[in-house]
Amino acid sequence: MIDPFAVCIGTILVLALLGLPIGHAMIAASILYLYLAGLDMGTAAEQLLNGMYSSYILLAVPLFILSAEIMNSGSMTTRLLGFCNALVGRFRGGLAQVNVVQSIIFAGMSGSAIADAAGTGKMMQKMMTDGGRYPASFAAALTAATAVIGPIIPPSIPVVLYALVSDASIGYLFLAGMLPGLLMGLAQMGIVVWTARQRDFPVEAPVPLRQIPGITLRAIPALMMPVVLLGGIYSGITTPTEAAAIAAAYAFLISALLYRTVSLASTYRSLLSSARTTASIGMLIAGALVFNYVITIENIPRTLSLFLQGMDLSPLMFLLIVNVLLLALGCLLEGTTIILIVLPVLIPTAEALGVDLVHFGIVCVVNIMIGLITPPYGLLLFIMTNIGQVSLRALVGEVLPFLYAMLAALAAITLFPDFVLFLPRLFGYQG
Repeated sequence: MIDPFAVCIGTILVLALLGLPIGHAMIAASILYLYLAGLDMGTAAEQLLNGMYSSYILLAVPLFILSAEIMNSGSMTTRLLGFCNALVGRFRGGLAQVNVVQSIIFAGMSGSAIADAAGTGKMMQKMMTDGGRYPASFAAALTAATAVIGPIIPPSIPVVLYALVSDASIGYLFLAGMLPGLLMGLAQMGIVVWTARQRDFPVEAPVPLRQIPGITLRAIPALMMPVVLLGGIYSGITTPTEAAAIAAAYAFLISALLYRTVSLASTYRSLLSSARTTASIGMLIAGALVFNYVITIENIPRTLSLFLQGMDLSPLMFLLIVNVLLLALGCLLEGTTIILIVLPVLIPTAEALGVDLVHFGIVCVVNIMIGLITPPYGLLLFIMTNIGQVSLRALVGEVLPFLYAMLAALAAITLFPDFVLFLPRLFGYQG
């Protein structure tokens, strides 16, 4: 007798290998499963519509994407880069340090690693390689590594999606990501310092002290965006979704009225690009909602939970297994797919073992983000080979020191949950 679930999994793999987007493949395979199992195939549409229209939180995703697009089309990003250069550009390897610092600051605005790499990443690549100051492969590797910080420091699209599948508080998840994101940034800055000394990277001409107040003043409206966004959430004035809408409006108003760098044509391009990205993510979410229904029918989360509990794992051992699993999957799968398909299977086990879901969420998101630069198939590696016009082999060689530093940071985040939960507890989290 044919096992409907085995056919479903096989169909997803075959369709994905044939080039069909994974979201479409999951929907098609799930409908086939319902047919083979003798269930109402209309249930697929019901699950999709119920999931999409009852999840108010999902509206935050296109709004964060739009705010990042508007920032890139205006001069907000350029002013932020000027501010970062004034802060750390004067040290050896200063432009490389600027790359890290701008990612930390820009992380408080975009919520997307790909947006960081495709936005400020292009600018940093040109600045670092201009005049042969840095090897193109090193600049591309550093930009890929720093982009990983974006979805860890709030706001974060992966964290929003994790909140969707786990019912954990977005506000506390955002708070929990701050210190781990800063730790990742410090680890990368340490690698830059070491590499700059080893390879005698150039020292940039320092920005005169008299110019720093003016540079800072011009950057303040852009620097205020994370304050507006996160202040609204943590003060209780807005929900995360409402804060995302305010962030997009703020980015547009600052770019259009204060900086005067946004035209009707660039606004249209920003809206069009945001719509395309949102549609791509939306299809993944739609496919995951339908496929998760199949997983629920098959009782896979409970079966896996009982199996792992039967192994008498400690919470730490479980987290270490999850780290290895997600790092391996991150080499092969896109992060949104992992969050929407794999994590719902693991969350019941985490709860049963007493793992805090806010800590678990940050550990998972950090793993998935590191997967973006993990050879051989990290998505950011392919993006930066295109932007930097370098070979994948050269890029991988340069990215490995940053990868090792981030794995060390991941170990600390996994082993010390109090470090991750410090800020949420300051704001009243009881976990």
